[in-house]
Amino acid sequence: MRLTYGTDLPHDDPSTVFAWHERPGALERLTPPWGEVDVVRRSGGIRDGGEVELRIRRGPTTFHWHVRHRDYEAGRQFRDEQISGPLKSWSHTHRFLPLAGGGTRVEDEIEVEPPLGAAGAAFGPAFIERELDRLFRFRYRRLTTDLARHREHRDRRRLKVAITGASGMIGRGLTHFLTTGGHSVVRFVRDSRRVGQEEGRSAVYWNPATGDIDAAALKGVDAVVHLAGSSIGAGRWTDDRKRSILKSRVTGTELIARTLAEMSGGPRVLVSASAIGYYGDRGQDPLDEQAKSGSGFLAEVVRAWEAATRAAERAGVRVVHLRAGVALSPAGGALGQMLLPFNLGLGGRIGSGKQYVSWIDLDDLIAAYLHAIYTESLVGPVNATAPHPVTNATFTSALGRAIGRPTIVPVPALAMKALFGQLGTEALLWGQRVMPKKLQSSGFSFFYEGVEESLRFQLGRQGSAPSR
Repeated sequence: MRLTYGTDLPHDDPSTVFAWHERPGALERLTPPWGEVDVVRRSGGIRDGGEVELRIRRGPTTFHWHVRHRDYEAGRQFRDEQISGPLKSWSHTHRFLPLAGGGTRVEDEIEVEPPLGAAGAAFGPAFIERELDRLFRFRYRRLTTDLARHREHRDRRRLKVAITGASGMIGRGLTHFLTTGGHSVVRFVRDSRRVGQEEGRSAVYWNPATGDIDAAALKGVDAVVHLAGSSIGAGRWTDDRKRSILKSRVTGTELIARTLAEMSGGPRVLVSASAIGYYGDRGQDPLDEQAKSGSGFLAEVVRAWEAATRAAERAGVRVVHLRAGVALSPAGGALGQMLLPFNLGLGGRIGSGKQYVSWIDLDDLIAAYLHAIYTESLVGPVNATAPHPVTNATFTSALGRAIGRPTIVPVPALAMKALFGQLGTEALLWGQRVMPKKLQSSGFSFFYEGVEESLRFQLGRQGSAPSR
């Protein structure tokens, strides 16, 4: 069977769009977040007939897919062809054609034969077409918005950015977003054996527990994005767990800040992850960056976390604390944990449902990090949340509509407290109505201002099919 998809990009010429696809991270940016796909092995690139082996998990099944790049024509096309994998055959031709009056027509032509002989021929085509429609709706939307983000900074110098926590959900997305935009990334790693070149990205050794860091490897780096820290949602908050959470944020941040303060020729911008837990439980009051800190363990952690950058601030490094809301992506975080019960029809509001959820689409959050690096006027706390926070009940209903499941099973507050203790109280029953005043005032625009639009994009539940 043969299927053809396409989209028009009126603001970017074919050479720009083609270059985006050639850079490291393009495959990862075009891979849907709802799929469990890992790159097992990669050799070469699309220019030189390289190969990629993927491990794909779908439900209880795991399979490998090995493809090669071929038929490369600079600025115009390349093809991906299956060497081995789940299908009888697969060939995907990517074409980049000039539009009259400027811009690019992206066309994707798929030639595929389902597996399993006659049974596959009978039932496979409908499934394949449905999944490809879903895939290309996502891919074209992300390609469009990523190109638009990089176009905002097209007159600025490409940067070298060092990232701690680069293997986490946000760190992975940020890394691939930066590299497809022509920036280079340095990954902080705790295993000294991984220092050097790793898939085209350099690495620098650090160990917050021992205070060791290779400062020399940060020479020539423009900015540091500090994301590393123990997850707050990994289990009940015992006294030991709380000490671990606090230490993981303060110790690593102090090490980064002290290193930047003491070195010359190093990064002069530090964008350090933070969280809206700073505000505590604040009901319906709208909160911008001028709002005072609230009470609770999360507020205590964030205060100490942000204070840990003082050495860098005193040395003249521009420090931005990006106070992130709930980052929406099925690849992890809160949404990733919610999907199973909601898909089973067991989702519902938590407690009263009146507590506010200050959320942000993961793609908007990633873009906010680059915006914070480039924008000299941004200093100190910056709320990274969508401009329209919603109540838990509204969020629950939006998620249910996005995945086509009922949301009629409320979770009592007492159950949350019994199951999760203080974690359940602060992370699920408390709420903050946080507003991104400084981001918006500095010129940042959100591609996803409505929570249901974000959920549908991230889950591949958008409406109309891509053009054929």
